[in-house]
Amino acid sequence: MVVALFRHGLTEENKRQAYIGWTDSPICDDVREVLAARCFKPSPYEMIVTSDLKRCLQTANVLFPDQEPISFPELRELHFGSWEGKTYAELSGDSDYEEWLNDQYEKVPPYGESYSVFGDRIEKGWQKVLTMMEKDNIHRMAIVTHGGVIRYLLSKLHEERDFWEWKVPHGNGFELVWSSVEAFRRGERCTLLRAVRLTENQNG
Repeated sequence: MVVALFRHGLTEENKRQAYIGWTDSPICDDVREVLAARCFKPSPYEMIVTSDLKRCLQTANVLFPDQEPISFPELRELHFGSWEGKTYAELSGDSDYEEWLNDQYEKVPPYGESYSVFGDRIEKGWQKVLTMMEKDNIHRMAIVTHGGVIRYLLSKLHEERDFWEWKVPHGNGFELVWSSVEAFRRGERCTLLRAVRLTENQNG
């Protein structure tokens, strides 16, 4: 059993290092071209699932041009509330922001989402993925989502670490591999984690 986790391509807001949890930003045109040169033809995955935000859907459509993705709003990034679209420099000096930086598991962005609510939402999305895989007898699934979602799932499915210890580059992916269907369905952690190799498409 294989589940691949891909982070969406860079957006202009990502380039300026702004918080864009639920902000529906598109990927950059130059990023789209790079991803298109590395698209999967044919796809090694039987099904593609994404967050319902534009940057994930666009990334999925570019990487897997022959497959129609299924989108789940549960796989969105953390909602940053009043901080959406703002950078560290712009928020520096805000007492609420400083407190959140020191304790992101307990503090909540104004009008945003707590880590516990974020985690519960991802768990619901993951259960939907599991149900779909079992129903359709899927053995190789790809999920195109956000950095925070991938960090959460890596800690849940591979190795428990502090959230920010996971390095998740934009436009790249990880494959989580289970030795058997039974181990996967029992909810055991995966036995292997490997980077997805993205190479230039030699067939155009």
